[in-house]
Amino acid sequence: MPRFQAVLFDFFGTLTRSVQRGPAHRSTAELLGCPADTFTEVLDRTYYQRATGALGNAEATLRWVCAQAGVHPTDGAVRAAVASRHRAVRADTRLRAEAVPVLAALRQRGVRTGLISDCTHELPAFLPQLAVAPLLDVRVFSVQVGRCKPDRALYLTACRLLGLDPADCLYVGDGGSQELTGAERAGLTAVRLVAPDLTEHMVFNADRSWTGPTLHSLTDLLALASGEKEGPPVNASGRAGAPC
Repeated sequence: MPRFQAVLFDFFGTLTRSVQRGPAHRSTAELLGCPADTFTEVLDRTYYQRATGALGNAEATLRWVCAQAGVHPTDGAVRAAVASRHRAVRADTRLRAEAVPVLAALRQRGVRTGLISDCTHELPAFLPQLAVAPLLDVRVFSVQVGRCKPDRALYLTACRLLGLDPADCLYVGDGGSQELTGAERAGLTAVRLVAPDLTEHMVFNADRSWTGPTLHSLTDLLALASGEKEGPPVNASGRAGAPC
């Protein structure tokens, strides 16, 4: 029997390589008539407000961002900027080479898979175009749930959709948004991905106090999740004995 019945993944920095805002975001700022540095600063400080979906759809959210930046673009400019931002976020997204093979291997071993992501409107729109999409049994997006990690509602929503108890699920992420401690509080076992490229990753509210188990590659999940070998020693609270 598999050690876990499901593995739930973070997206950015976990199923993908490290993320930084690329040059395409400058085009979005230009369409809005906003200095690129100002646009980036507003995006950074309003991330969690935007990622809950509380500001409305993509156009309404971007118009609100513009107001925060002190610019007032036309309706046409906002529509063009929404499309530009979609392209920019998609351009920043590069799946890890092992993501598809690992997801496929887990499913072949009878382990179900899912996604829990803090994100704005762009990811739910383009995820169906990615090679990982058909390999995910459930997808939970903060912008649709109305909560961000580490809120337990995100983890419990994924477990409910899978029809599993949290104790039957393993969560893996890079540690942004305090997602690992959040997963443990919700009753899941959590493990941190510490791939070398993550030193360049854009992170908000990092799980800096995490002292649980770590993985250096997604491929390490196969033995851990299927029970072929034990991972780092984990005590009853789900936390490992050695710091990462």
